[in-house]
Amino acid sequence: MVDARVIRQHLDNLATEARELYLDSVVRELEGPPSPLQFYREYVAPNKPVIINNALNHWTALNKWNADYFRKKIGDKEVTVAVTPNGYADAITDGTFVQPEQRVMTMNKFLDILDDPQSTNGVFYIQKQNSNLTDEFTEILDDVEPHIDWGSEAFGKKPDAVNFWMGDSRAVTSTHRDHYENLYCVVKGSKTFILTPPTDQPFVPYETYKCGVFRETDEGQFVIDEDPDTGQVPWVAVDPLRPDIKKYPQYKRARPLEVTVEAGQMLYLPSLWFHHVQQSHGCIAVNYWYDMEFDIKYNYYKFVEGLVEVIK
Repeated sequence: MVDARVIRQHLDNLATEARELYLDSVVRELEGPPSPLQFYREYVAPNKPVIINNALNHWTALNKWNADYFRKKIGDKEVTVAVTPNGYADAITDGTFVQPEQRVMTMNKFLDILDDPQSTNGVFYIQKQNSNLTDEFTEILDDVEPHIDWGSEAFGKKPDAVNFWMGDSRAVTSTHRDHYENLYCVVKGSKTFILTPPTDQPFVPYETYKCGVFRETDEGQFVIDEDPDTGQVPWVAVDPLRPDIKKYPQYKRARPLEVTVEAGQMLYLPSLWFHHVQQSHGCIAVNYWYDMEFDIKYNYYKFVEGLVEVIK
């Protein structure tokens, strides 16, 4: 018979030893881009986040990208925009995992809404995550890089996706983790990340939720349409801004890090780290997703995930 108390103690030891042996108490900063070898040895291999300064200085986007430039360059272009009533896309609302309503509109229309958010219902956010920069924003692709050369050399591959992000300050990315190595570059404004290491996985509660999609009715009210085709989705059940410790007491043992990424900075967000994201109004960012290596790190992660399920 499994002794859940013994397993919990070992899981506690896992998180404690990770903090004592290699995890930092704050996210470190580098003053310039690392060499591929340094980046791999000091951050990718130990799976540690880092802020990198002066890595984007040569991007013309830093000086060009603003509403006026976008109106002139791509104002009439149709883009895909996520719309929600509360700013939470791909998140839990009323006990349902809800995806945003996807609308196609001109960039000019999106910018009009961003200039006057109270002019229409909902929170609008360009956040389509299928390499939308190389798909929908080809006209401004030369203002950045198709990949980060030292990152690509360290990872041994080119990015699987390059994404463009821009939106309302009310738009929030709920806590989740990805199977990607993520180089997240802020061009305008700032993003604040709450990061939780994979070794704290035992303290991050998951629940299984039915799926739905937001839809605005003709009367201007948002409703949630059920999405039975997607089935049940496991998702992080706790909001780090307002954690329900009474319901999820284990979350008290997590030790998240908070870091704000300013314009011109890059965050290396390692694979499998839980992250929650907020942003300044009109923030513009580009991120590069590189497929993670499904090696022993992933094996151990799944093993711990299985143990957590056993002692629930």
